[in-house]
Amino acid sequence: MGAKVRGLKGTYRYLTFGLLTLLISTSLAFPAFGGQFEDAVFAYERGDYAKAYRLFKPLAELGVPRAQFNLGVMYETGRSVPQDYSEAANWYRKAAEQGVPAAQYNLGVMYSKGRGAPQDYSEAAKWYSIAAELGVPRAQLNLGLLYADGLGVPQDYVLAHMWINLATSRYPASEKEKQEGAAKIRDLAASMMTPAQIAEAERLAREWKPKRRGESGLSL
Repeated sequence: MGAKVRGLKGTYRYLTFGLLTLLISTSLAFPAFGGQFEDAVFAYERGDYAKAYRLFKPLAELGVPRAQFNLGVMYETGRSVPQDYSEAANWYRKAAEQGVPAAQYNLGVMYSKGRGAPQDYSEAAKWYSIAAELGVPRAQLNLGLLYADGLGVPQDYVLAHMWINLATSRYPASEKEKQEGAAKIRDLAASMMTPAQIAEAERLAREWKPKRRGESGLSL
């Protein structure tokens, strides 16, 4: 069993990656600034990162959550600005507190890696949990791995299996490799469980329903 647990820990380190793509929808942007937001996205997609940054920055400072997330991506990747994980975490946090699931997930990654913030698995679990409850499969997978290894949360193979199983079912067809990887991790967790524990985990997964944004207690 010890070797299996170490295998899960190695998988956890491998899978905690950020969602380093822009959020392009204006649904959470202030309507008055929709045109500027779109111009920033188009500039980014053309590779004109300096212009994208110049347009995103004032929107982010005004509190537009998706601009805040996108600014975090630019700081994390060092596009147009010096790579700065602290600034990335700062902007992810602002967007996360306004209910952007991708920012909540990325902030969890920052805490789990100790990148731009002190390594804190409890904080990582907090943000993964919020995004996982909204149905983000990456967050569900990483939360399940935290439960499997008892990092930031009590070790609980039932909850680990439940969350990893949910992630497996929610990855889109376009991410088949990630779906298959999650299924392998779920099966590895199952190998450490009793039949009764597996049945309970499967019941919890069947009964789980995603929360709507705002039900986490965070603003939109």
